[in-house]
Amino acid sequence: MAQSMKLVSPSHQHLASYMAALRRGWSMTGGAAAAQEELREIEDNASLFLARQEDREALGVPITLPDGSSVPRLPGFHRWLWDGEFCGRISFRWQPGTTELPPHCLGHIGYAVVPWKQGLGYATEALRQILPEAKALGMPFVEVTTDPTNIASQKVIERNGGVLFETFIKPIQFGSEPGLRYRIYL
Repeated sequence: MAQSMKLVSPSHQHLASYMAALRRGWSMTGGAAAAQEELREIEDNASLFLARQEDREALGVPITLPDGSSVPRLPGFHRWLWDGEFCGRISFRWQPGTTELPPHCLGHIGYAVVPWKQGLGYATEALRQILPEAKALGMPFVEVTTDPTNIASQKVIERNGGVLFETFIKPIQFGSEPGLRYRIYL
């Protein structure tokens, strides 16, 4: 089933389906409130919203962390999981010239699948498909983090060659909870 899923660049062609997922309360970053905020942003200026999904020069507004603090944006881009409709999102971020990330950035890649499409192998396939884009940017490896209790995410990472690199405590902005950091060598 995962073979029918592909990554697409966010576009007007796919926007209505993305918005439908937001209306159902899905959000990659913060539940129904974040979904409503994204919907308002799209309704205000859909073209600007889509342009911000590909920000390789980090020209966008600063990032607001879960604790309300603000940090400079890193270069990055988003891809949408697509099987004829929106299925989720995967994001890649980096610092040019290094594999290092600032402490507030837990990993190079983040992903989420809408609940009604989970269990189909889409996250595994999305991670597999984004790795060549990371390699094309000169990355020798990427780091992906997950929670110790998120067995499904651990399997996604391991199926893509991820090796547990460290157990760590997330920064205070993320609740000082335990995390697992994996490396996937490219």
